[in-house]
Amino acid sequence: MSFGAALAVLAAGLAAGTVNAVVGSGSLITFPTLLALGYPAVTANVSNTIGLVPGAISGTIGYRRELAGQGPRVRSLGVASAAGGVSGALLLLALPGSVFRRVVPVLILVACALVALQPRLAARRLSAGDAHNKARRHGGGALHGAIFATGIYGGYFGAAQGVILIALLGIFLEDSLQRLNGLKNALATIVNGIAALLFMALAHVAWGPAGLLAIGSAVGGQLGARAGRRIPAPVLRVVIVVVGVAVAVRLLF
Repeated sequence: MSFGAALAVLAAGLAAGTVNAVVGSGSLITFPTLLALGYPAVTANVSNTIGLVPGAISGTIGYRRELAGQGPRVRSLGVASAAGGVSGALLLLALPGSVFRRVVPVLILVACALVALQPRLAARRLSAGDAHNKARRHGGGALHGAIFATGIYGGYFGAAQGVILIALLGIFLEDSLQRLNGLKNALATIVNGIAALLFMALAHVAWGPAGLLAIGSAVGGQLGARAGRRIPAPVLRVVIVVVGVAVAVRLLF
């Protein structure tokens, strides 16, 4: 790898780590970068997942203040995320990439619609008495099932996994968007981390790019946590929707 290519991968990792901490979808920066450097799609996807795990951990640590008191949520929803991450990673290794890629843009657009409508949907659930006390604190079975399905997607490819997670958490849980963003980072870390472990054991990894992505994304995670905390909830919601639509358009065309 040339110096210029290494610098490009490092910069992509920095940008992705920042974006992932705030919104999600940083893979849409790093994955195309690896493809442009000539790495096969599966190798690029595997190496990308491994390289972005330190950034996910860094972003989660950066949001540790917002995660205070959310231990039960992390543990409960984390089990569903881990199970989904394992399933998705195994699907990536077993199935042709075209199978899942066809539905990815649709999933992202649905997630964007959920983010945009989240305040109205959450208010309707609350006023209808559909989610009292424990259900609104932990989400209930419906949220766990949705988190599991999102984990499958995250383990398989994962671009805009954060967009889908923040949409689901905002609808099913009654809490501030910043606290839910911290929870989103924790769950994404679980999915990516467990998928990365499987990839390291079972797949071919381009360790050079993965290492550079790890360095860049770890720094970006801290930058993103600081920036994301300062963004007002309505602005953050708009950013999430705009980024999600951009991701879907990029995947479609």
